[in-house]
Amino acid sequence: MNVNGKQYRTIWLDPDQPDVVRIIDQRALPHEFTIMDLRTVEDVRRAIADMAVRGAGLIGATAAYGMYIAALTAPETTFEASLRASAATLIATRPTAANLAWAVNRQLAAMETAADPADKIAIARQTAAAVADEDTDFCRRIGLHGHPLIQAISAKKNGAPVNILTHCNAGWLAFVDYGSATAPMYAARAAGVPIHVWVDETRPRNQGASLTAWELGQHGISHELIVDNAGGHLMQHGLVDMCIVGADRVTRRGDAANKIGTYLKALAARDNGIPFYIALPSSTFDFAMRDGIVEIPVEERDPEEVRTMTGRDTRTGQPATIRICPDTTPARNVGFDVTPARLITALITERGVCAADEVSILSLYPEAARITADHP
Repeated sequence: MNVNGKQYRTIWLDPDQPDVVRIIDQRALPHEFTIMDLRTVEDVRRAIADMAVRGAGLIGATAAYGMYIAALTAPETTFEASLRASAATLIATRPTAANLAWAVNRQLAAMETAADPADKIAIARQTAAAVADEDTDFCRRIGLHGHPLIQAISAKKNGAPVNILTHCNAGWLAFVDYGSATAPMYAARAAGVPIHVWVDETRPRNQGASLTAWELGQHGISHELIVDNAGGHLMQHGLVDMCIVGADRVTRRGDAANKIGTYLKALAARDNGIPFYIALPSSTFDFAMRDGIVEIPVEERDPEEVRTMTGRDTRTGQPATIRICPDTTPARNVGFDVTPARLITALITERGVCAADEVSILSLYPEAARITADHP
């Protein structure tokens, strides 16, 4: 997508150095656009853990490339054991997003079709590229399926801008390209449908403020940044027409884990009669899970992310981190919450739009009907 008028993906293999994976270091945004090289499995693990890359789809693609690096760097004498160790390391890095384990296991299954390490390396490279290309295509198709939902509201408003609220960043920065929640917005923009996006700041890491606002600005889409607790007020006063958010894991019954605070937006949307959509590619489904509140693992991160804020010092122009609470105040940093299916108007996927229930989901993905917790 666009960065100062130039097309980028969020992850790619250096064409001149096939052992180097390149990413956009999202920790530096919006103030700096920085490219980061990944050369080892530890580089990949740290990039995911420290959120140089983040977002369900991009975590999956990064893990896929991580397994390619694992194959490249595995000693020939302990090749299989090294691969399995790298796979376990990557899967353990962040627990909530389903895409991470999905991508690692896809790589392991692909490499099992070959015996020679050189062949396994070639397969791993092809599979990583396929994961990235598939993620891009699926997000593009999410945009095509989601655009008519925006168009329908625009028609009812006689062409007045459609006001869309989103939470966190489910844009192209969270995937390889296009994004999930933003894909319908980009498709609407391309079709000439006027939209305005309310961007939640998304404490504690402020991905809405630093990432979503930045990428919408790069695409010339009208938007305004709001504090996380303003959404309900805007809904009460008729300033939100629809909500579109992403997800990190969705069960076969439609419960959706997403960045902390999503559940509260869904409650406010239900109270005000506003449609609430989850946009996701199929790699984010966990068809082995049914009850999201009980079964989805919810990551808790370093409390320091809550106790501090990082940004650019307006006086010096330099990055700065400040503490926002008393030095002795403890904090808890729950990264995600689960929105029950009953609060979700519909799911927007690469195969179409469906209700957030098991029958409707499996009608789009019949191949998943037999997946259970014992037989994933």
